[in-house]
Amino acid sequence: MFDTIILLTGPAEHSVFTTLLRGHHPSLHVVPVFTAADLAAIETDWLSRARLISFVADVNVPGAVIEQLGYGAYNFHAGPPSYPGRAAAQLALRDRALEFGGTMHRVIDGGRVGPIIDVDLLATPSGIDVGGLEEMAYTHLMQMFWRMSRQLATQSEPLIARALRWGGRRPTHAAELRATICPLPVSHGMKQMIDPSGDDFSIAPSLPGHRPAAHVSTPARDVSAQASVEA
Repeated sequence: MFDTIILLTGPAEHSVFTTLLRGHHPSLHVVPVFTAADLAAIETDWLSRARLISFVADVNVPGAVIEQLGYGAYNFHAGPPSYPGRAAAQLALRDRALEFGGTMHRVIDGGRVGPIIDVDLLATPSGIDVGGLEEMAYTHLMQMFWRMSRQLATQSEPLIARALRWGGRRPTHAAELRATICPLPVSHGMKQMIDPSGDDFSIAPSLPGHRPAAHVSTPARDVSAQASVEA
């Protein structure tokens, strides 16, 4: 029986996302995972009843864990389908890509990227830097999480995939795509900001090495009224 979500993300996101998910499914167990050690400590019996959600996380989920999950694994990736993997923003700027965004996808056996569930694509702003592009993707991934949260919390069947494929980068201004680029790992530290009025949840992502990010606000009136269990 589907009754557990293993939530792999930062502490700030965990608090807000847990409240959101439980608002849709009050009896849901939400297990926080911040490190590979946290993930390894989860018992097999829990995995068979669980769905894993990874949101802009640096932790690699072993294929053995994916295979034991009873209700699949989904990842929110800070990059479009044309830039899978790490350092998507760096590579997109290096290629002078015309668009960027965020992708939600299923993770399949062996920990490989699987079918695409949802995508937000936007034109790449002129003159934007890596930090700004990451912030833009983060903002739209937050909105995507809000859109998909009810299905993730209540639908035991696999989420419907879209007819989109990974790779096959869209046209760029670059003379040619570089075949060998060393990926640069990106780590996202987050700071949670709760609006005192109670009208919304806001998370202000702080990306190491870049300027402070703007707040990301998402309406939460309908969720906070339903959530009966504190994160």
